[in-house]
Order: sequence, then C-alpha cells, then structure tokens
Amino acid sequence: MQWKNTASRYGTLSRGLHWLTLLVFVGVYACMELHGEFAKGSDARAALLTWHFMLGLLVLVLLLPRIAARFSGPVPDIAPTPPAWQQLGAKLLHLALYAFMIVMPLLGWALLSASGKHIPFFGLDLPPLLGADKALAKTLKEIHETLGNAGYFLIGLHTLAALYHHYVVHDNTLLRMLPERK
Repeated sequence: MQWKNTASRYGTLSRGLHWLTLLVFVGVYACMELHGEFAKGSDARAALLTWHFMLGLLVLVLLLPRIAARFSGPVPDIAPTPPAWQQLGAKLLHLALYAFMIVMPLLGWALLSASGKHIPFFGLDLPPLLGADKALAKTLKEIHETLGNAGYFLIGLHTLAALYHHYVVHDNTLLRMLPERK
C-alpha cells in the first residue's frame, strides 16, 4: 500500500481523502435537500440542518490533510497525455473545487454567526466569526445558496470529466484515483 502519490497513481491517503470528501459532500447536500421535507420547528428538520452545518465544516477540516496529501508526491501522469486545453481545464476545475471547499464552509460559518446562532461541530460550539447582523445574514444566505447550487455544477463537471476520460478517451485519469486492483 503506497501512502504517498507516485508518478503513476495517487497514494492511499489522497485517494481516501478524495472519496471521503465525496461522501461528506453527499451528506451535506442530502441534509440540505431533505430538511425541506419536514415541518419548520420539527426535530427532524433541526437535526438535518445541524448535520448540514457540521458536515459542511468537516469539508473544511478535511481540506488541510487533502492539501498535505496533494503535495506528498508528484501528481500522477495521465497516459496518454491529454491536450493542453484539457490540462488547463482540469487545473481550473480543481482550483474552483478547492476554492469551493474553502469558501462554502466559511460562508456557512459566517452565516450562522450573523444569524446569531451557535455553530455546532460534533459536540463543540465554535466561536462566531461575526457579530449578529440580520441584514448581513440575509445576504450571506443568498450567496451561500447560490454558490451551493454552483457546487452541483462543479462536482458534476468533475465527475463527467472523469467518466469521459475513462469511457471515451480510455486514458488512466480515473484509474489513478480508484483503489488498486490485485
């Protein structure tokens, strides 16, 4: 088992954090989408929102070891080498995804702070980033929701690109991130 990245594939740590982040994103979005199915003020709705907050912040926490793992070795080569425009597109998409993983949790934290709500994180109450301000909370909520919708696009585009490379181009783009086969 190779923990660090090599020239041919991502290390176990990078792969594990990548797929764990995906699962956390699924949880974040599922909680947000499902909370509306429950009556306002209900325990189930409150629980889903709390899990949305905590999982969203977990994305930010996972980002630090992801970045460390990313620089733990070389970026594995894609064979055959894609055209320059695809390489540039991949870099820009990855940059957008990393920015998304930083900005969205911080916006959510700021939103809860401006709303005067506590910031739960798996048994901890995190300190507010801002003082209570209803007008700012409303603006932050709109930005957070808009970017959250853009996240569907970013994650979907990343997924479609990986599948395109695997099933159409037949290169090793996806294989570099999948578990090793014996």
